[in-house]
Amino acid sequence: MNKIEQPQTNRIALGVEYDGSRYCGWQMQLHGTRTVQDEIEKALSLVADHKVQVVCAGRTDTGVHATGQVVHFDTHAERKLKAWVMGVNTHLPDDVCVHWAKQVDAGFNARFSATMRSYRYIIQQRVARPALYSHRVSWVHNNLDTSAMHAAAQVLLGQNDFSSFRSSACQSEHAMRFIRSIDVTAEGSFVYIDIQANAFLHHMVRNIAGSLLKVGIGERPLTWIGELLALKDRTRAGPTAPAQGLYLVAVQYPDEFDLPVSGIVPRMGGCDGL
Repeated sequence: MNKIEQPQTNRIALGVEYDGSRYCGWQMQLHGTRTVQDEIEKALSLVADHKVQVVCAGRTDTGVHATGQVVHFDTHAERKLKAWVMGVNTHLPDDVCVHWAKQVDAGFNARFSATMRSYRYIIQQRVARPALYSHRVSWVHNNLDTSAMHAAAQVLLGQNDFSSFRSSACQSEHAMRFIRSIDVTAEGSFVYIDIQANAFLHHMVRNIAGSLLKVGIGERPLTWIGELLALKDRTRAGPTAPAQGLYLVAVQYPDEFDLPVSGIVPRMGGCDGL
């Protein structure tokens, strides 16, 4: 008896952006809440004409945005790459979009092949709370000392135990992470915290941002961030900064995968007045 030939499976990588304001994070939930993963998989399944499951580079939390999320999925459907972009986008809500697609080797994994991930945290400093950017930036009414914040943050560079900056719900086996760069800059009323690391713990960027804000408003000295790092005690650090200011902006992979440049770095503007 002749064996039934199995259809060839292709692995496709996608670049995805989304406004996380209306979603309960990236990851599909058992209790049926709305997630970005669910929307992506439904749209892909319609184009592929079979059920599709995706793996992402970084699982973002409720209210967190992405301009440079990367995912992969396997399919036996033969489609042009354009269909995985334009076709899928016709089935996605307005706040989720695929902006590139590329066939990759079966050894590629959006999560485990990634070498670096970059996040941007955006704060608006002004007297009145933001309206236009209410779901896109964090807000403080204080004037922040961004030079002090930047200087304080440099102690986090390199390989360290980030227990002081991990969520109590974090499921990672250990808290060791490598931060390649962290910068705090200001443009008008907006403050940007840019951080690149090999991987991140649950709430790590938001917890770092919350502690840097304490330095920025003068409640804590420059040396405090280093003290927190040494203490390895989450209860001693600052509060978790709000989710709406956080963006996953880029994921880096080895050159062998030849992926497109992932994402844009968001900048605010047009409403800088006090």
